[in-house]
Amino acid sequence: MAPPESADERAGSVPERHLGGRPSLADRAKSLPLYPLPHHAVSRLVHRLTRVRAGWVRKPLTRLFIRHFGVDMSEALTPDAAAFPDFNSFFTRPLKPDARPMPAEEHAVCSPADGALSAMGRIEDDRLIQAKGQHYSLTDLLGGAPDRAAPFRHGSSATIYLSPRDYHRVHMPVTGTLREMVHVPGRLFSVGRHTVKSVPGLFARNERVACLFDTALGPMAMVLVGAINVASIETVWAGEVTPPRGRRVRSWRYDEQPTRLERGAEMGRFNMGSTVIVLFPRDTVHWDTALTADAPLRVRQAIAWQNRSG
Repeated sequence: MAPPESADERAGSVPERHLGGRPSLADRAKSLPLYPLPHHAVSRLVHRLTRVRAGWVRKPLTRLFIRHFGVDMSEALTPDAAAFPDFNSFFTRPLKPDARPMPAEEHAVCSPADGALSAMGRIEDDRLIQAKGQHYSLTDLLGGAPDRAAPFRHGSSATIYLSPRDYHRVHMPVTGTLREMVHVPGRLFSVGRHTVKSVPGLFARNERVACLFDTALGPMAMVLVGAINVASIETVWAGEVTPPRGRRVRSWRYDEQPTRLERGAEMGRFNMGSTVIVLFPRDTVHWDTALTADAPLRVRQAIAWQNRSG
């Protein structure tokens, strides 16, 4: 059963969580060198390096990464790090089938990723919150089409940051049928705390793949945001969507080729890590009020409950 709703939730308000505090001088100093950096050139180099199969490259790189970031290999379907053919295969490793159980509550909304809660709350017309004092455009996030953004105006959103140590496959929060996929080219700023707090409109500036689904709650959007060293983003129905060719927004409709994905099913992955943003229409979900900014999350963990009257 879902936890009892508070008076605020019954009244339709959405609790707001986000990274607090104005950006410090250190945050700004760490972010400034990213502006002139050739983001895509660096990421293309990482793309090649992480697919090198020579043992003298992949084995020490994988061991160093596990040790430096404290990766828990006991959860992996293949716990032997040396068994992966290249670093990217290790990075996108599948987990054991019982590592991320489904919630018992039928109406629970699942976390789409392992990571940390960066922001959660109401979408104010066309504005989403990024961090304290930082907002960005819903329409820009979804590729600049007002009709694509319209169902989510005054809705709610959750933003989840995947750190290098996390599991990097992305799963469905609720059951849905794919309607449209949109690739939006852009920069590849880091999505660490310092850039989220200091780079204006970060998530609407970075390259991203927005996936729109029809669900029992109405439309749902899942936006996979790229970042520096995130050399590609994949979906289970289209394979590798990025790196891009060209600089214009591209979209694909799936009206005649419906793809239905159950709650908790894998829908995509990051080849290297980044951020997932989930969007819902107004009054369709109420978030778990126990969650706080930076709260650790796991795939399939209940983070909200469907509003059955919505």
